[in-house]
Amino acid sequence: MAGKLFVVGTPIGNLGDMTFRAVETLKAVDFIAAEDTRVTSKITAHFGIKKPLLSYHEHNRKYAGDAIIEKILAGESCAVVTDAGMPCVSDPGEDLVRLCAENGIPIEVVPGPTALISALAVSGLDTSKFKFFGFPSIAKNSRCEMFEEAAGEPSTLIFYEAPHKLEATLRDMLNFFGNRRLALCRELTKVHEEIIRTTLSEAVNLYNEQNRPRGEYVLVVEGFRPAPPPQVGIEDAVSEALRLADGGMKLSEACKAAAKKFGFAKGEVYSAAVEAHSGDR
Repeated sequence: MAGKLFVVGTPIGNLGDMTFRAVETLKAVDFIAAEDTRVTSKITAHFGIKKPLLSYHEHNRKYAGDAIIEKILAGESCAVVTDAGMPCVSDPGEDLVRLCAENGIPIEVVPGPTALISALAVSGLDTSKFKFFGFPSIAKNSRCEMFEEAAGEPSTLIFYEAPHKLEATLRDMLNFFGNRRLALCRELTKVHEEIIRTTLSEAVNLYNEQNRPRGEYVLVVEGFRPAPPPQVGIEDAVSEALRLADGGMKLSEACKAAAKKFGFAKGEVYSAAVEAHSGDR
């Protein structure tokens, strides 16, 4: 196995979710590029994988990425992993894949668990269309731009959030989105896994000094739903027809126009209008 990058998914909490193929791939490559070598070393130790771990994360990705590319071009094989789940999604591994593509290096994916898809699957919300936003920015302008964009999105919305930022994010979501359905997915696949299906307004009041958020969260939020059109009855169409007739339009033409406007049959509006007109005399 030489001169190739393997994008390898690892468990999001439960080591029992590690695939046979992922284990065999990590055993076969020359080295592993890991977001946090301390986290990955626990996985490699558990599965008896003895390969060099090279640190590759947000703060060193430029020079570490160049070093990895040099090693692969020299004929070595590399597996890139993240702390949990699929690398390259809200993760610096994205840059490493881009560099390999630019240098003509073959890339192979070894899929594994993902927190966002797992949360979506158990959310109870629409799964046919969804949009993933990652972690909300802590910068006020970027944060507002993200929530403003998401507010009008009809697809189901998925966010990641850390426990110490969760309460502020829930308040901001309520302000930008209004009171929508929400699934709070906490510590997925772990011992303290918890899925709370609620609404944003209820979620804002869920936490307090005695009940602090704990663990990593995936927030699955209902997409934008336009308000239903107001219900109209035949009396609305009749009122419109009589108003037009009082303005000088022939009753039959007035009923035709009113029927088209309110979605009724012309004959139905005309009969009701004649009856109402006769009753006024």
